[in-house]
Amino acid sequence: MNQATETYLQVGSAGISAKRFFTFAEPPHELVLESGARLGPVTVAYETWGRLTSARDNAVLVCHAFSGDSHAAGFSPDDQPGAKPGWWDSLIGPGKGLDTNRYFVICANILGSCSGSTGPSSINPATGTPYGPEFPMVTIGDMVETQRALLDHLGIDKLHGVIGGSVGGMQVLEWCVRYPQRVRAAIPVATTMRHSALAIAFNEVARQAIMTDPRWQRGNYYDSEAPHLGLAVARMIGHVTYLSDEALRRKFGRRLQDRDNFSYGLDVDFQVESYLRHQGSKFVRRFDANSLLYITKAADYFDLVDRKEPSRSIRDLAGAATRFLVISYTSDWLYPTYQSKELVKALKRVGLNVSFCEIEADCGHDAFLIPDKRLGELVGGFLGSVHRY
Repeated sequence: MNQATETYLQVGSAGISAKRFFTFAEPPHELVLESGARLGPVTVAYETWGRLTSARDNAVLVCHAFSGDSHAAGFSPDDQPGAKPGWWDSLIGPGKGLDTNRYFVICANILGSCSGSTGPSSINPATGTPYGPEFPMVTIGDMVETQRALLDHLGIDKLHGVIGGSVGGMQVLEWCVRYPQRVRAAIPVATTMRHSALAIAFNEVARQAIMTDPRWQRGNYYDSEAPHLGLAVARMIGHVTYLSDEALRRKFGRRLQDRDNFSYGLDVDFQVESYLRHQGSKFVRRFDANSLLYITKAADYFDLVDRKEPSRSIRDLAGAATRFLVISYTSDWLYPTYQSKELVKALKRVGLNVSFCEIEADCGHDAFLIPDKRLGELVGGFLGSVHRY
C-alpha cells in the first residue's frame, strides 16, 4: 500500500479491493444472447467491498455507466502514488450511502466492455485472435445475465439493492423486470426506460466518428494502430451531452486558452476546445473503440415500453415486492427529469412502491458521478428502510 493510499484510508474509504474474475459458459454450454447468438466462455471482472452476512442478505449490486468499470470505490493493490479512488467512491464506503459496514457491495464490468470482462477486444478461443467485429451484438439484458451468473457463483439469491446511473440505471431496470423476486430495492439514477431520438442521434454521430476513421478497418485493427482519432472525437461528442450549458459557462465561458487574442486559424483558441481535446485524448488510453460501438448500440436497443414478447416489460412488474427510488437531476438534458417521471408513473400504474426525487444540480447528466451528500443521504436512508427478508 502506498503513502497516498494510506492517507486516503484515514479519512474514510472503501479500502483496498483487487479485481477478480469469474468465467462461465464454457462450450458447449455457451451463453445464449438475445440475438440468438451463442458466446462462450464468458469472463466477468468484478470487485467487492464489505462483508457478506452468513444469511447472504446484505448484497448490493452497483451497475456502472457505459464507459465505467468494476473499480467503483477505494483503491487497487497496485495503485501508484497519487492514484484516484474508484468512480463512485463518494457513495461507497464506511458511513456513506452504500455503507460497507452494513452492505456487501459488488460491481461487475459489463459484457462487451474492455476492462476485464469479455468484449470485442478479448481473445476468441476459436481463432486465438481478438473477436473484433466477430463479437456478437449484446444487449442490456445480456449484460444482466452475466451479472446474474456471477451472483449465482457467489451464492447470492437475493439482492438487498441494485443501483446504477445512466446505462447502469438501465441495468437496474432490466434486473427488476427479469428477476423481480431477487431484488428488494432498486435505485435507477439519471436514466430512462428507452432512448429518445436525440440520445440515439448523439450515439450514432459518435459511432460514425469511429467507423469513418480509416484506422478502424471495419473493426479489425487490433494488430495495427487503433482508430484513436475517431474514438477521441466520439468521446468529445459524448462528453458534451454529459454536461450542461451552465456547467460549461461557469467552467469556461468564452475564455481563451494560452493566448490574448484569436489565432484566426484552426488552432485551439478557447479553453473549452482544449478541455474537450484533452478528454478525448485521455479516453483513448483506457477504452476500446469497438466496445464503444457495441455498448452504445445496446443502450439504443433498450426499451421497456414497447418491448415485444417473450421479453418482460414494466407492465409485467405488477405484484412485485421490489421498492423503487427513482432519482433525476434538474440539468440533465440527456435523460431529462420528464423521462424519470414517466418511469415513476409506469411503476405506480402497476401498483409498485415508488419514491422519486429530483436533485437540483447544474452539472448536467454527470451530476450523479460528482460527490454530493444529498445522493448519499437519499440512498442510505432508502436502503436502510427496506426490510431484509
